[in-house]
Amino acid sequence: MSHAIESDERVTDKRTLIEYLEQGCRPKADWRIGTEHEKIGYQLDDLRPLPYEGDFGICAMLKGLQRFDWLPVFERGNVIALTKDGQSISLEPGGQFELSGAMLETIHETCAEVNAHLGQVREVAEELGVGFIGIGMQPKWGRNVIPVMPKRRYDIMRAYMPTKGDRGLDMMLRTCTVQVNLDFASEADMVKKFRIALALQPIATALFANSPFVDGKPSGFLSTRSETWFDTDPDRCGIPRFVFEEGMSFERYVDFALDVPMYFVRRGDDYIDASGQSFRDFLTGELPALPREQPTFGDWSDHLTTIFTEVRLKQFLEMRGADAGSWNRLCALPALWVGLLYDSSSLDAAAELVRDWKYEEIVDLRAKAARSGLRADFRGSSVRDIADQMLDLASEGLKRRACLDNAGSDETGFLTPLRGVVQSGRTLSEELLDAFNGRWSKTVDPLFGEFSY
Repeated sequence: MSHAIESDERVTDKRTLIEYLEQGCRPKADWRIGTEHEKIGYQLDDLRPLPYEGDFGICAMLKGLQRFDWLPVFERGNVIALTKDGQSISLEPGGQFELSGAMLETIHETCAEVNAHLGQVREVAEELGVGFIGIGMQPKWGRNVIPVMPKRRYDIMRAYMPTKGDRGLDMMLRTCTVQVNLDFASEADMVKKFRIALALQPIATALFANSPFVDGKPSGFLSTRSETWFDTDPDRCGIPRFVFEEGMSFERYVDFALDVPMYFVRRGDDYIDASGQSFRDFLTGELPALPREQPTFGDWSDHLTTIFTEVRLKQFLEMRGADAGSWNRLCALPALWVGLLYDSSSLDAAAELVRDWKYEEIVDLRAKAARSGLRADFRGSSVRDIADQMLDLASEGLKRRACLDNAGSDETGFLTPLRGVVQSGRTLSEELLDAFNGRWSKTVDPLFGEFSY
């Protein structure tokens, strides 16, 4: 690239879109870790979801957090996000509270960032009489009860989603995830990591399964969050076949993204409805929503965020297969993927592990993992066995990274919660179901207190 791309620069042709993704290539010394997680807010007195307005609402949370030097972001006069030091706090459609962390060098740093954030959230939440839980799916309330946040892009998505699948609104309003964003060195490195991460994403879904309830009762799935994605929008979700095919490249991904129907175009504070329209038409100035106008790189960046595959490519790779969870599991997710993908020996071993997995097998494994977690079978063995191998490779990779904290400990300790899951063979979802059928007496209400941050 001859220069850094600015968001308001005009896109002239497909080649410039490919160059935008190529700009993500970084030498290994510059690789970073970006952790994101969402959580569900509730009122302490009746467990109901938080509205946006009011003395105990989401807006009050955002205003309260500004005492910690967070700067507000407004849309149409409403505070809809906060920013500080490369981090942001934003709102998902149903008020899910999301931290998008800064790009940091070690798991120690990203976990310290999570700890600081949750400490701040807890301080403000206690003053307001609200709480937050880390879980993959709203366990109690139907989507008709959940207030919708005042963000124009969500209005457009809510209108379009039901035209593509039956679970899109559930995904928007009731699910929560933990993700990690990771770098690549080259196109070949991107392709290798993309394929490994897509193949192993179902194993991560099983390890982090933490959403067994919907509407106050068991759903029949250990990851109901994962299951909602199966019927959200086939144009932009799932495990894309082309990533595993010969010729996978930045250009191949651009071609895919150009054919994903659009949602919107952002202009200032406004979101213009372009749902179902083509970014290819936008490139040639023929977008019905904005005739005779060509896109900016900011428009392209926005469009890439509307792709919801299990691994998503932007100028980095996003791991998207895990349910949100308890405090220590938020640090376990980046540790798992960094250990696998940032160490060349573990990366090669992971590539060998999945080398002959067929696309249809991976898609089937994703469905089995959502329903049965570690008990799902794969080629005559269990997902638990594969998860054990995956953890060994990640642990070895983290040891070789040798990133130490002030006490001299490396990053392998962050995998401890996952070791416990594999050793017991039981996911957090199964522990929740045991509590539901036992000491909770068939109600999910105690979950809010026991699993609150």
